[in-house]
Amino acid sequence: MSYAVDGWGTGELVFADDLLVWHELPSARRSPPVVHPLAERVRAYFRGERDDFADVELDLEWCTPFQRAAVRAMRTIPYGERATYGEVAALAGYPSAQRALGSVCASNRFGLFVPCHRVVAAGGLGSYGSLGLGYKRRLLELEGVVL
Repeated sequence: MSYAVDGWGTGELVFADDLLVWHELPSARRSPPVVHPLAERVRAYFRGERDDFADVELDLEWCTPFQRAAVRAMRTIPYGERATYGEVAALAGYPSAQRALGSVCASNRFGLFVPCHRVVAAGGLGSYGSLGLGYKRRLLELEGVVL
């Protein structure tokens, strides 16, 4: 289902029963918005309301043990904070897997629910997939992170 966020665009939430299986962050493409409690929470986040989305259940059946650990670690990074790839890899129990953690971020299908935008390189922002660094910077600024 699609949801619209003023100033950000339209995103997607995909569920299997009540389990979130995919989240696409809002972008400039157009789709008709829908009303869903989770979509309302996402809209509120983009208006500046704090939400860690920790209660949202995700479909992680496709994940390896490392990917599950990485997802769990990223979900512990608080709103308004950031951590390096190395710090998150260590938190996940794989201290020398920063590059592998970057791969998990690159294939993240849960947008805000696995906040890889809060994961940064030791010497800068790092990357942010197809949405680009400008989008990552905008998300961090929305959360009050000083860059």
